[in-house]
Amino acid sequence: MSKLYLVPTPIGNLEDITFRALKVLKEVDYILAEDTRTSGKLLKHFDINTPMQSHHMHNEHKTVENIVKRIQAGEIFALISDAGTPAISDPGFLLTRACIQNNIEVECLPGATAFVPALVNSGLPNDKFVFEGFLPVKKGRQTRLKFLAEETRTMIFYESPHKLLKTLTNFSEYFGEDRLVSVSRELTKMFEETKRGTVKEVLSYYTEKPAKGEIVIIVDGKK
Repeated sequence: MSKLYLVPTPIGNLEDITFRALKVLKEVDYILAEDTRTSGKLLKHFDINTPMQSHHMHNEHKTVENIVKRIQAGEIFALISDAGTPAISDPGFLLTRACIQNNIEVECLPGATAFVPALVNSGLPNDKFVFEGFLPVKKGRQTRLKFLAEETRTMIFYESPHKLLKTLTNFSEYFGEDRLVSVSRELTKMFEETKRGTVKEVLSYYTEKPAKGEIVIIVDGKK
């Protein structure tokens, strides 16, 4: 039966891929990849020869209709992102929605997602939390931060290393310099690091020691 699989891939350590994910990637007709060069290294490592097709934020609006038609015609697709679970701050939502609207079966496999280990490892409350992903770069950033200043649940953000200091500075301005945060970077990789403390302490740390790698920031909610 034709269907769409959403397949998580490792966020760093290749040993974190599941047996089931490998089986699906080997058996489907095509793999939709955010960056075929990046995913090509993963597939080569596991000796997977399934054909790939590019599917990323710049072309997904144009490719969704054609992919849906191909699935309806009997082809089976797997969607992967460069790292982690598809559609979490990555392409995937548009295609998933289109498949559901066209009565195409969608199956999401469990697997790696960067914010889960960062949240659990933070030591901050994780019984209730809100995932914010990337903050707006310019338009809407101030408005969003003002709104989140009143959020009582633990907050999760993704950030790039060159914007980390700006974001921590914004947190100090809108949330207060004594708000507790936890910054995890290079999760599952050789130089994995988690720095915990107040916004002031963590900002000072990364001012002296610039961060590298992908970053997840966990912020305590308002008390």
